[in-house]
Amino acid sequence: MCQSYGQTEAPMLLTWLDQKTVAAAAGGDHIERLRSCGKPTSAVTLAIMDEEGRLLPANTPGEIVARGSLVTRGYYKLPDATAEIRTHGWHHTGDIGYRDEDGYFYIVDRKKDMIITGGFNVYCAEVEAGVMALPQVHECAVIGVPDEKWGEAVKAIVVLHAGESLSEEAVIAHCKEKLGGVKAPKSVAFTDAIPKTAAGKTDKKTLRRPFWVSRDRSVH
Repeated sequence: MCQSYGQTEAPMLLTWLDQKTVAAAAGGDHIERLRSCGKPTSAVTLAIMDEEGRLLPANTPGEIVARGSLVTRGYYKLPDATAEIRTHGWHHTGDIGYRDEDGYFYIVDRKKDMIITGGFNVYCAEVEAGVMALPQVHECAVIGVPDEKWGEAVKAIVVLHAGESLSEEAVIAHCKEKLGGVKAPKSVAFTDAIPKTAAGKTDKKTLRRPFWVSRDRSVH
C-alpha cells in the first residue's frame, strides 16, 4: 500500500508516500506519517504559502503551492482563471496543508472549506472527523454559517445510522472535549441525506446556500 497526491492541473504526481514508509509508520515508526500524502516528486517543487505570498516554515498551515514541469501551463481559453491560480509565481492547488521538518506534506482541508470564526481558522475536515468518531454517525458535513458575534459559526450537518439517535447537545459536547471550544460546532442539524456533486463529493455549495442567500458574500 502506498499514498499519492495530485490534481488535474498537476496530474500523477505531486507527492508520493512509498510502501516502506507506510509499513514503518503502521509498525509504530513515525506513526503520524500515515496521515501524510508523502514527499514531493522529482518533477515538482512544493511549498506552503500564506495569503500574502510568503512561504511558510515547517508545521505552519497554509496553501500548498507547486512549481515544475508537471504543472499545466494554464486553463484552455480561460486567462483570468489561469492568472488566479498563478499568483506570486506559483501554482495554487486550493488545498490547505503543512509540511513537517522531514519534508512530508499533510493535507488539512480545501481552502474554500476553511471557516474563520472569531478570528480563528477552523478546517472543516478536522471537525468532520471529530463528529464521525461518534459511532451513531453515518455521515457528516461541516460548513460555516453567518453569525453576528463570531462572523462565521461552525455548523455540522449529520446523518445517523438507521435506528440510532443522538442529540445536538451530545455532538457539541463530544467535539468540545476532542477538539476544543473554537472548533466544536455551535449548532447541529440532522438530515436523512447529504447532497453530492456529480463526482460524488459532498456538495458544500448547496448546503451553504440557504444560510447565505440574503448576504452580499458567502464569507465574513
